[in-house]
Amino acid sequence: MSESRELTVRALATGLLLGALLTPSNIYSGLKIGWSFNMSIIALLVGFAFWQLLAGALGRPKWALRESNITQTTASSAASIISGGLVAPIPAYTLLTGQQLDTLPLIAWVFSVSFLGIWVAWYLRRSLVVDSGLRFPEGMATLETMQQIYSHGREALRRLAVLGGAALLAGLLKAVDVFVLSLPRWAPNAALERLTFTLEPSLLLVGFGGIIGLRVGLSLLFGAVLAWGVIAPALLGLGAVGLSAGAEGPQFAVLIEWLLWPGVSLMVCATLTSLGLRLLRERRERSRRGAWRRPAGLPALGLLSAAVLVVVLQTRLFDINPVMAALSIPLAVLLAMVAARVVGATGIPPIGAIGQLSQLSFGVMAPGQVAINLMSANTAGGAAGQCTDLLNDFKVGHVIGASPSRQVIAQCLGILMGSLVGVLVYKALIPDPQGMLVTNEWPAPAVATWRAVAEALTGGLGALAMDIRWAMLAGALCGIALGALEALLPADRLRWLPSSAALGLAFIIPASISLMMTFGAVLAWLVASRWRSLAERFVIAAAAGLVAGESITGVGASLWALLR
Repeated sequence: MSESRELTVRALATGLLLGALLTPSNIYSGLKIGWSFNMSIIALLVGFAFWQLLAGALGRPKWALRESNITQTTASSAASIISGGLVAPIPAYTLLTGQQLDTLPLIAWVFSVSFLGIWVAWYLRRSLVVDSGLRFPEGMATLETMQQIYSHGREALRRLAVLGGAALLAGLLKAVDVFVLSLPRWAPNAALERLTFTLEPSLLLVGFGGIIGLRVGLSLLFGAVLAWGVIAPALLGLGAVGLSAGAEGPQFAVLIEWLLWPGVSLMVCATLTSLGLRLLRERRERSRRGAWRRPAGLPALGLLSAAVLVVVLQTRLFDINPVMAALSIPLAVLLAMVAARVVGATGIPPIGAIGQLSQLSFGVMAPGQVAINLMSANTAGGAAGQCTDLLNDFKVGHVIGASPSRQVIAQCLGILMGSLVGVLVYKALIPDPQGMLVTNEWPAPAVATWRAVAEALTGGLGALAMDIRWAMLAGALCGIALGALEALLPADRLRWLPSSAALGLAFIIPASISLMMTFGAVLAWLVASRWRSLAERFVIAAAAGLVAGESITGVGASLWALLR
């Protein structure tokens, strides 16, 4: 009887509450380092521990497996709302145009592009989850955790204790840094400090390093040394970028204006090359297996209403031509399908590359128009983000026999909560995007990337200095080579290849961030090498706690400063 419980009030309420608490963490980390964290496992552990303890203390019904699935579906969809544009195209639009949407229109916009992705996921469910052999690694990690805690209930409490302890430690350190005394940002000398080589007292960065792994961590270190330790001093020596007289401290804002171009070129070209080669390989394999079968029972009303909402909001909020707005829908559907296949095979959502590919498409169709280039492209990125999130949840649900339609309801409520909380947190954290973003305090690498691509496509490459164009060419060639190798090499050899995403990202974030994330990655690797079983159980929980603790405290500190 307990196993039949699924879409219960307590499951939805728990998921919505956890989503509201976890969404600020992704907004904060997205603006800090351009990455976010999948919140499914955190929501799963917290929901299970709370209701199991309550059931034992008050005699309430036990927390059913499918209720856990509804809770993690709801919470993860809320926390993944940043794919709707809050940490990338929306701030980039403000930086380029000076226009900032009011709160309610912005909530409607973020919800609309995410809502579109839900119905694309429904359309793809049968072919990619039921019929296909795609693994969906993130979904399988959630499933394995779910099965383990239901087989060994005390394991969930142990992991939750580790997560809570790490969150408390990171939160206390951030609170001391903000409210008591500013912790020192140490650098060996003034020259390295100007180049952003400082030690940042941030456990959030250490936690992210533990999550990303050794290969990505070392790639960040290599990219930081290349960009900020080799290229940046050369730029200063040659006078390609100029520092104001008497400039002290990290000069991130000055150097990033040059370094972001080769970094963006490398990331975009690598991801698109890898994506294209993988899709060609999958197409050949699919043709050998037989024709792709379309799923039956497409909920046309949901897809149609989402499409109409997105088109209407584009025309009303951004003055985009209705024809161009309408063209964003089939492009968003197509690119969401591409992203879904990549996530199913690798577990890595190529949302940034999907957005840039959409920008390139609209740059060809409507050259010189910033609103179309950013906000129509935002449709594809937002739809792809929510589509891949729900497909991971569908994978879990398919294995445990959950109802897909009930998961869709949970996802819709989740993105509504995420839109409300996400926009309010973004507005509170960044009241002045033009003055606060792409700075040492808020590097916002995704914002810098979207802005750079929009500038290149609207102003034309001719508007850029010749040395920047040569740097972009070098970055593009490196990206194409790395992307091809990532797609063609067997998985066991990839560990020897630098991560193109991390390499490019290191050009766009301060070297201090790369250093701390590398430290976290090396620390997690050392623990795993010495205590493998212990690391498999607790490293991700501890790392997630560090991320959540510091980011939630950071959001609270920003709100407190705003109120004062």
